[in-house]
Amino acid sequence: MVTNATSFSRSGLTDWIIQRFSAIVLGAYTLCIMGSLLTTPAMTYEQWRELFDSTAMGMFSMITLIALCGHAWIGMWTVGTDYLTASHLGKGATIIRLGYQAACVLLIAVYLLWGIEIFWGS
Repeated sequence: MVTNATSFSRSGLTDWIIQRFSAIVLGAYTLCIMGSLLTTPAMTYEQWRELFDSTAMGMFSMITLIALCGHAWIGMWTVGTDYLTASHLGKGATIIRLGYQAACVLLIAVYLLWGIEIFWGS
């Protein structure tokens, strides 16, 4: 059995489940934010800050950020392995795909660390 060292998990089924679960988390977070905005249409900065200063919202935001990073990695990995192939790009496809994946990992890590700083830094 051949395994890919750059996949999120060792199973396509596991990746599929992670992607679907993360989509549910992202949808729930979107509904939560939209619900807050709809129930308080004239929300002030203080009310917004109070909402995000709560531990529950901080944890929900962090779970959503992690779900977003996992969702993005699986999606970008799938695009890379489906389209950055030797049949599309020739002999240099592996180097191009690994560079693409490294750039994706770096960008996702930066976004994750930046998100942690935003939610918990101050």
